[in-house]
Amino acid sequence: MDKELPEVNIGVLGHVSHGKTVLTQALTGKLTLQHSEELKRGITIKLGYADATIYKCPQCGRYSNSKKCPFCFADTEIQRTVSFVDSPGHEVLTATVLTGAGVIDGALLVIAANEKCPQPQTVEHLKALEIVGIDKIVIVQTKIDTVTKEQALKNYQEIKEFVKGTIAENAPIIPVSSTQKVNIDKVFEAIEKCIPTPKRDEMKNPKFLVIRSFDVNKPGTEIDKIVGGVLGGSIVEGKLKVGDRIEIKPGVKVENKYVPLETEIVSLRKAGKDIKEAGPGGLLGVLTKLDPSVTKADACAGSVVGLKGTLPKESYEISFEYFEFERVYGSKEIQKLPPIKQEEKILIHLANQRSIGLVKEVKKNFINCQLIIPLIFEKGKKSKIAISRQIAGRWRLVGYGILL
Repeated sequence: MDKELPEVNIGVLGHVSHGKTVLTQALTGKLTLQHSEELKRGITIKLGYADATIYKCPQCGRYSNSKKCPFCFADTEIQRTVSFVDSPGHEVLTATVLTGAGVIDGALLVIAANEKCPQPQTVEHLKALEIVGIDKIVIVQTKIDTVTKEQALKNYQEIKEFVKGTIAENAPIIPVSSTQKVNIDKVFEAIEKCIPTPKRDEMKNPKFLVIRSFDVNKPGTEIDKIVGGVLGGSIVEGKLKVGDRIEIKPGVKVENKYVPLETEIVSLRKAGKDIKEAGPGGLLGVLTKLDPSVTKADACAGSVVGLKGTLPKESYEISFEYFEFERVYGSKEIQKLPPIKQEEKILIHLANQRSIGLVKEVKKNFINCQLIIPLIFEKGKKSKIAISRQIAGRWRLVGYGILL
């Protein structure tokens, strides 16, 4: 395996302005804010991603993202390459976080030392990780350069108390200053020890989850130089090759139904390298023959891609067993909700997919609903879905379901 190609996806999650993007930049050397509105407002609106190759120094044993050890200047040894998915922290954008959680194998939970822990989205993001079953977590205590030693220690104790009894209870807590590059080596070390590359089946039919999509043509490009639409995401099983005929579901809406898109893979790009074949893990760019207007502005985000004829049939109706949280997450006020009623609209996330469900039947913990956008999943696999409800004009995470 080429160790310069990413093999694991790590989500960077946490409350707004807790330093996720600056931490990602310190780890990868890349600023994941690319969208003009993000640069203007200084927050991550869309999922950003960047790769980092992790090296270990055989002489002093410390980790870095450099071929030369920044501590003793010896030649380092490559360990592996990872992809970081930088998720938005703002409460309005929690849906985007859940979308990203569908393609990550582990997470950095970012908690700032200069604010009381936990903040609302810190709680919500940890719940999102629990829903999708991600327990490979490293807690990064950021902004330690902005507080006193006593404040940092107090915040550390608050973090310990917050994660008690959760999937992150035994996660290491690494204090860092991203701007001063303090303890970034310790974050790499914790990633190597706590977030292993998962075993994946490369012999299965390929399944590619799309979390971004682009039109990469610049305005004014001559017609004969225009290239097709680009899909960004991750393969979760199987392999994709240049020249493969692929199907994209649910596709585009025609009248009241969604029609799958079919196209061909023109090229594959991973960690800045053009490759002929791509396996699971890491974030991947797929150049297709699609009309670029179909993929621009993330229009295909939430799609599932496979070889033609291999994906499950789209489902416009689902039934699931529902488990409600004891409180509403993402809100500073603890709220008790009325039960879900017939004809209520709920927001449903399944891996990278999301849809609005119209509730048709409620019996104790059993819910049946019709979907505005169909979901693509294998029946009988007991997949987990995240459930959000409209509270005071915003979608709030309230529970999860297990598909029947």
